Amino acid sequence: MRIVIAEDSVLLLDGLTRLLTAEGHDVTGYKTADELVAALGPDAAVPDVLVTDVRMPPSHTDEGLRAAIHLRSLHPRLPVLVLSQYVEQRYARDLFAGDVRGLGYVLKDRVTDVDELLDAISRIAAGGTVIDPEVVAQIMARATRTGLEDLTPREREVMALVAEGRSNSAIAERLFIGLPAVEKHVTSILTKLGLPPDSDDHRRVLAVLRWLEHRPNGES
Repeated sequence: MRIVIAEDSVLLLDGLTRLLTAEGHDVTGYKTADELVAALGPDAAVPDVLVTDVRMPPSHTDEGLRAAIHLRSLHPRLPVLVLSQYVEQRYARDLFAGDVRGLGYVLKDRVTDVDELLDAISRIAAGGTVIDPEVVAQIMARATRTGLEDLTPREREVMALVAEGRSNSAIAERLFIGLPAVEKHVTSILTKLGLPPDSDDHRRVLAVLRWLEHRPNGES
């Protein structure tokens, strides 16, 4: 097979190259996501498998995974194995949002057996899907969390009154607490719900929509 590896660790790139070459594969390595994207442009020949890390230069955050998503958009049939120390939940969900054939996401710590790695590469090249159980667990946990479960009892009281359309001053009067305390609770609620900074009114509307959709039975 023709295998492309994107890995900024010289030792790991060399080790993987030697391993796969010894198995008879044709291996090309790249140390940055930019080099990878440039090499596999729209008119490039598609390799049998792309093996990529998540965190690569220049920022060492998620360049490798974003590059894989981009390349899958250019070459939908490109088999990709993400081999990483980390689970980048947002981009991992994006990667598996479409056709999952020929996709894999495996944590490096779990690849302790050479045969296991070779098997994963072969399965992905054949159109299979290989997902580390820890990756599944984290993606599902993120998918099912709403942020409401992190609210304190007092914050839930405040949120219920916000959902009724009450102003901060009206909430303060209803709960017999000071206006600064209400403002602090509202800020905490919006933060826990992961709502992006915006106008307070817009964030409050988004918070109310989530509350109405996911509130537990019995809460107003």
